[in-house]
Amino acid sequence: MSISTATTGAGSAAGAEAGTPPLRTRPRDTLARHRTALVAGAALLALLLGTLLLGGGTWPARLAVDLSGPLGHASDWIIDNRDSHPLFLYFFGHISNAVVLSVRAVYLVLLAAGWAGVTAAAGLVAWRVAGIRPALTAVAAFAVCGLLGMWVPTMQTLALMAVAVTASVLLGALLGLAAGLSDRVHRALRPVLDTMQVLPAFAYLLPVVLVFGIGVPAAVLATVVYAAPPMARLTALGLRGADAGVMEAAASLGATGRQRLLTARLPLARKELLLGVNQSIMMALSMAVIASVIGAGGLGDRVYQALASVDVGAALAAGVPVVLLAVVLDRVTAAAGERIGAGPSRGTGHGWAVAAAGTVAVALVGRYTGRLSWPDAWTVDIAALVNRVVDWMTAHLYSGVPVVGGTADWAARFTTWVLDPVRDGLQWLPWWTVLLLVAVLAQLIGTWRTALTAVLAMAAIGVLGKWDPTLDTLSQVLAAVAVTLLAGVATGVAAARSPRLERLLRPVLDVFQTMPQFVYLIPVVALFGVGRAPAVAAAVVYALPAVVRITTQGMRAVDPVVLESSRSLGATGWQQLRQVQLPLARPALLLAVNQGVVLVLAVVIIGGLVGGGALGYDVVFGLAQGDLATGLVAGAAIVCLGLMLDRVTQPAGKETRDA
Repeated sequence: MSISTATTGAGSAAGAEAGTPPLRTRPRDTLARHRTALVAGAALLALLLGTLLLGGGTWPARLAVDLSGPLGHASDWIIDNRDSHPLFLYFFGHISNAVVLSVRAVYLVLLAAGWAGVTAAAGLVAWRVAGIRPALTAVAAFAVCGLLGMWVPTMQTLALMAVAVTASVLLGALLGLAAGLSDRVHRALRPVLDTMQVLPAFAYLLPVVLVFGIGVPAAVLATVVYAAPPMARLTALGLRGADAGVMEAAASLGATGRQRLLTARLPLARKELLLGVNQSIMMALSMAVIASVIGAGGLGDRVYQALASVDVGAALAAGVPVVLLAVVLDRVTAAAGERIGAGPSRGTGHGWAVAAAGTVAVALVGRYTGRLSWPDAWTVDIAALVNRVVDWMTAHLYSGVPVVGGTADWAARFTTWVLDPVRDGLQWLPWWTVLLLVAVLAQLIGTWRTALTAVLAMAAIGVLGKWDPTLDTLSQVLAAVAVTLLAGVATGVAAARSPRLERLLRPVLDVFQTMPQFVYLIPVVALFGVGRAPAVAAAVVYALPAVVRITTQGMRAVDPVVLESSRSLGATGWQQLRQVQLPLARPALLLAVNQGVVLVLAVVIIGGLVGGGALGYDVVFGLAQGDLATGLVAGAAIVCLGLMLDRVTQPAGKETRDA
C-alpha cells in the first residue's frame, strides 16, 4: 500500500471517530485540480491572444507617465516653503523641534550618567526584568562598545532609539487598541498594516526626507512609521484573542467596558503586548541604522561611511556594537516575556529601589572622579587588524584559489551564469507576459482579489517608467529566494528530524535574526567585493534564519499519529518525508516562501549601497544627490514590487477559501 493511501486511511479513521464524513478532502482536491486546469487554460488562451494582438517588447513608452517634472516641482516647492509656510511652521516644524529636543535630552542624560552609570543601569534593569544572565550579557555588551571606541556613537544611537521606540510603542498600542475593540477599525487597518509590513526599509526614507529634510527628525519619524505596525498587530491580536469565558464572567459581574479592558483584556494580552514591544525595538534598531543614510548619526553613520570607502575594518568596528545592542535588547525583552505568567516575584518594589539606587550611586562616583567619557586608554583598534585579515583574504581567498577559484570568481560566475540570464530573460519577455505570469501565480496561490492587486501593482511599475530596473531587482530577488529556499528548507527539514542539529542551530539563528539588515553588507563586501552578487549573498544570509525556523516548526507540527501509521505500513524515511511530512507541512512551507521573498527584497534594495544597482541604486542616488524625484519614483516602484511579491506568495487567501 502506498503512503498516500495510508495517509488517507488514517485521516478517514480520525474523521470517523470524530463523527465527520470520511474522505472529506477528496472533493476539495478535485475542485483544486479543476481550478488549476481552468486557470491554466485561461492563461494559455490569454497568451495566444496577447501574441496576436500585442506582440512583444518592453513596457510601451506611451503607457508610461513621466513624474519627474511634477515631483521635482513639488519637492522644490516644499524646500522653498519649508521655512515660511504655515503648514511647516506650525505643524511639521513643531514635530521636528519636539523630536530634536527629545533626542538631545536623552543624549545629554546618557552623557551625564557617564559610561559607568549607563552600563550599571543596563545591567540592573536587565537583572530586574530578565534575570542574571541577561544582565551579565548587557554589561559585557556595553563594555565591548566602549572597548571598540564606539561609546559616543552608541549613546547617539541609544538616544534616537529611546525616542523612536517610545513613539512607536505608543502609536502602535493606540492603533492596536482601536483595532482590538472595533471590527470596523480592524478591517480598515489590516490592509494598511499588511502593506507596511512588506515594504523595504528604504521605502520609508524618501517621504520623510521630502518633508523634514536630512537630519535626526526625518530619521526618527521614518523609524517610528517602520516600527509601529508590529506593535499595532500584536496589540490587536492580544485584545481580540482574550478568553471569552473570562470576558463573560467580567460582564456578568457588572463590569463596564473600561473596567473589562483594564482588568481583563489588557492583563490577558500581556504576552502579546510585550512581544509587540520586542518586535518594535528590533525593527526600530534596524531602521535607525539604515536611517544613517539620511543623517541619523550614531553607529549607522559609522557603518555607512566605512562601507562607502570600502573600509571593512571600520565598518566591522561599528557593526559589532549594533549587533550587541540588538542581542541585548532582544534577550532582555524576550526573557521578560517568558517571565510573565510565572507569578509575581517577591520584593519587586524593593528590587527596583535597589536598582535605581545602584545606578545613581555608580553615576555619581563616575562624575566626581571625572570618568564620564570612556577612557581612550581602554580602547582597542580592531580596524587595522581586520583590514589586514581582509587583505590576506583578498590575496588568498578573493582570487587565486587553485581549482575552485576564489570568492571573487564565485561572485563573477554567479553573476554570469545566474543573475545575467535571469535578468535578460525577464527583460526579454513581453510586458504583458510578465503581467500574465503574475496573475496566474497569484490566482493559483491566492484568490482573484490578490491576483488583481498583484497585477495592478506590477502595471503601476510600468506606468512609473521603472520597468527595466524593476525586472533587474526582481531577477536578484528570484535568484536569492531560490538559494534561500534550497538551503533553508533542506536545513529546516534536517533540524526537524535531528534534535541535536536543532540545538546547535538555535543560537546561530538567534544571533542572525537579531542583526540589523545593514550589518549583513559588511562580511559580503569583504568576501565578494561590490556588485549584484554580494547584494544577493547578503539577502540570502538575512532571510535564511526565518526560512529555517518556519520549515522546522512546520515539519514538527505534522501529526505524529499520521507518521506512525505510515511507519506501520512499512514506509521508509524518504517516503515519509516526500509523501507525508512535506504535503502536510505545505502551509508552513508557503509561509516560508512568503517570508523569504519579503526579507530578501529588503536587503536586495539596500544592496544598492554596495553596487546592487537597479531600484536600490536609484533610491541611494536620489538621497545622496538630493534628486528626490528620482528617489521617490524608485521608492514607489519598490513599494509596488514588494506588494506584488507578497500577494503572489501569500497563501492566506487560498486557505481561507478552502476552509
